[in-house]
Amino acid sequence: MNVCDFTRYWFEAGATTDPRRAIVKLIFTMLMSYPLAGVLKRLPDTEPWKKNLFLIGSSLFYLVGVFDLWDGIRTLFISAAGAYAIAKYVQGPYMPWLGFVFCMAHMLWSHLYRELWPVPGVVDVTGAQMVLVMKLTAFCWSVHDGRLPAEELSEFQKDRKIDRMPGILDYAAYVLYFPSLFAGPAFDFREYQRWIDCSMFDVVVPDTKRGGTKRKRKIPKSHWPAIKKAVTGLLWILVFLKLGGLYTIEFMQSDEALQYSFLRRVWFLYVFGFVARTKYYGVWSLTEGACILAGLGYNGIDETTKKARWDRVTNIDPWAIETAQNSKAYLEAWNMNTNKWLKNYVYLRVTPKGKKPGFRSSLTTFATSALWHGISPGYYLTFISASFVQTIAKQFRRHVRPLFLAADGQTPSPYKRVYDVFGTVATQLGFSYIVAPFLVLSLSGSIKVWARVGFYGHVAILLAMAFFHSPAKPWLVKKQRERVGRVARKSASMDGLNRTDSSGPLGLLEDPQMDLEEMRGEIVKAVEARRRNSVLASAAHAKLSGGK
Repeated sequence: MNVCDFTRYWFEAGATTDPRRAIVKLIFTMLMSYPLAGVLKRLPDTEPWKKNLFLIGSSLFYLVGVFDLWDGIRTLFISAAGAYAIAKYVQGPYMPWLGFVFCMAHMLWSHLYRELWPVPGVVDVTGAQMVLVMKLTAFCWSVHDGRLPAEELSEFQKDRKIDRMPGILDYAAYVLYFPSLFAGPAFDFREYQRWIDCSMFDVVVPDTKRGGTKRKRKIPKSHWPAIKKAVTGLLWILVFLKLGGLYTIEFMQSDEALQYSFLRRVWFLYVFGFVARTKYYGVWSLTEGACILAGLGYNGIDETTKKARWDRVTNIDPWAIETAQNSKAYLEAWNMNTNKWLKNYVYLRVTPKGKKPGFRSSLTTFATSALWHGISPGYYLTFISASFVQTIAKQFRRHVRPLFLAADGQTPSPYKRVYDVFGTVATQLGFSYIVAPFLVLSLSGSIKVWARVGFYGHVAILLAMAFFHSPAKPWLVKKQRERVGRVARKSASMDGLNRTDSSGPLGLLEDPQMDLEEMRGEIVKAVEARRRNSVLASAAHAKLSGGK
């Protein structure tokens, strides 16, 4: 089993000379969060300070008592204290950007220090810091939104704005929320506030004694949803522990792998990717379950079943990932809270008010996501390659998929099943190839793994790009018009390559070519405007000189 993979980044909780001990400690803290969450839930709702102190004390127990992370406490304190000071004392529109730069720069320093000066046995909380960056940057934006007139805010901003700076105790408890300390999920401060004052659970229920209805403010029972998540998480971890030692990246990098057939190596790479995902499935399921047990996972009442929904902090959908038929569905089911953070606090914030998102929004979001993950070359190989996969997937959806639908653009044709099977196989094998560097991390190791499978992913990308830049594309458009006419053209425009109000999943560029074209267009406009201004200035100067 590759222990480094297990403890890496967002759930890395401490370096140790005995890797097996680190794994035991990580699982211990995740499971310990359940009884602690049960106690937390039963503390008096009318005395939130007790819950705050309990949260802080439990996290300090994890950091110091379990992992001896004194340096880690310092790292988290610097980020949290810096963001709080910026939000409180800096006024004006640049405050949230200053907070964003501060938090990202501090995290980047942690990435650099750990990568460039690794010292065995030294503790590290980079993973917890990554979770905290999402929370703190969102906090700064929420404080900024609270200072703006309501008419300037979107519905999301109105829901998450902070009208008054919270006290130190509330803020510290939000920062050190122990069920999601090491692995997430991240959430906004207003969600935490509504949880701790129980306003999140405001519901109208029948009054059986007096008749009519009454308001109820009490955390609904959540032990069964939490237990389900805990069992699911443990099963995923058992799968990882069982198969992790059989499917290793070291094998794919070895000469021994070349003794097997090409298809066998492709199959091995697919299973290796699946096994690597199971540890994330397990960890995120466990932490989500602890959040549910504490009540933070509550998301209102389902209108159909009339039962409580517990999906507020859902971060992963394993079934959606493993059965995804396209790249968008695959990526949107992965690390969902990071997707929300990138959309609401990077992509839409870069976009000027009243304008549609452009290449600046896309590139800024892409860079933020890449830097947030780390500085290892493998991340950038994966992100850049996946962006081209996104573009190709949209081309298929726009120009090929309509041929497998009826004239209404919705009803599947008899051959739609063939398209779906092709999409599933292509998506699963494609991402097994694309994300391999994300797990290998090093440049030479990533290239070696791709070489072992003949660079089939990039060959497919190049062939697809050549196909959609050939006469085949006009032919597909013609076939659409012959079959379904204007309905297909309308659907295509809705499903086309136009910008939306959301970035690509995980900040990926949805169309790198369009971004480059927009960038070139803006540069040309800027050069032309500067030239016109120069000509006008010269003419004005000549006129003044002539007048004299």
